[in-house]
Amino acid sequence: MDPLAGGSATQAEPGRPARAHASAFSHTAAAVHTTDELVAVAAAAVEEGLRRGDLPVLALTPEVAEAVRRTIGASAGQVQDDQRICLRGVRAPDALVVTRRLLERARAGGSGRLRIVAEPQWGTDPLRWREVRRYESVSNALMARAPVTALCLYDRERLPAQLVAAARQTHPELLMGGIRVTSSDYHRPELYLRELARVREPVEEGRPAFAVDGVPTLPALRGALRQVLAQRVPDEDQRADLHLAVSEVAANAFRHGRPPVSARVWADDTRVVCAVTDSGRSFDDPLAGFLPAHGDDLAAGGMGLWLARKLWDSVDLVPGPAGLTVRLATALVRPPAG
Repeated sequence: MDPLAGGSATQAEPGRPARAHASAFSHTAAAVHTTDELVAVAAAAVEEGLRRGDLPVLALTPEVAEAVRRTIGASAGQVQDDQRICLRGVRAPDALVVTRRLLERARAGGSGRLRIVAEPQWGTDPLRWREVRRYESVSNALMARAPVTALCLYDRERLPAQLVAAARQTHPELLMGGIRVTSSDYHRPELYLRELARVREPVEEGRPAFAVDGVPTLPALRGALRQVLAQRVPDEDQRADLHLAVSEVAANAFRHGRPPVSARVWADDTRVVCAVTDSGRSFDDPLAGFLPAHGDDLAAGGMGLWLARKLWDSVDLVPGPAGLTVRLATALVRPPAG
């Protein structure tokens, strides 16, 4: 069974296509069988955007982007490229900054609308898959009112079935037979992100490299975490970044949570996970930290979770009987030989 075949236009109005979009975010997934089909669908989306006066941006591999340009011909010069939108070389907070800057350019002319045609960059690591799914989902909340039309392309011949199925859960609409229809399996971002947060890292199945409960002060916890990261993170620059971010998370636990505060660190040769728990139960927002809490005014504070999401691969907010746990995880960078 086609994992995208669950799309239905009957959710909002029986027998009708999904709603038209004026200023709201339109986030659609299309599953394709071949690279030729991917190029054709992408080119059609770009051409539609050009007719409407949108600013088209491709977030595709260079080879596919070049094929799309050949297909659209003389209009190719009006099309921008930026793979960072698809988390190529950046994490979610920085990808959102890239999107916002492109949107500012789009608003300056034409229809004022940004049109993104993207192929998510999954890689081969299931831990990476989880972050791409998280980003696809959270975009629906963070850009809900933005004049952006985004089409995400999924190659069902190349991707595992679970990733193609995830398109139905993270996209409100599906492109089927050239028509946008409502996805009957769509999950609201706050619920979807909580589901992802329940998944533990494999390294957490072992004994923690560091564990402490009832930490008396923030400086004590920061110092202890510095020591354990010095032992477990070989790259000096990465070590400094990780410590900076986890220190901010620890500060949040002391300043905004409730005592006692505890911490755990797990690590192996490829990955490190750090969990900071406080006993508070009043904060539970899985969308927190993808954008600075106070917008562009970084001097106003509220950057702890945002820094964590910028500097660690994965950040989960996990409420539980003991309080709120912020779990950070990342792949280790190996220092250059010699």
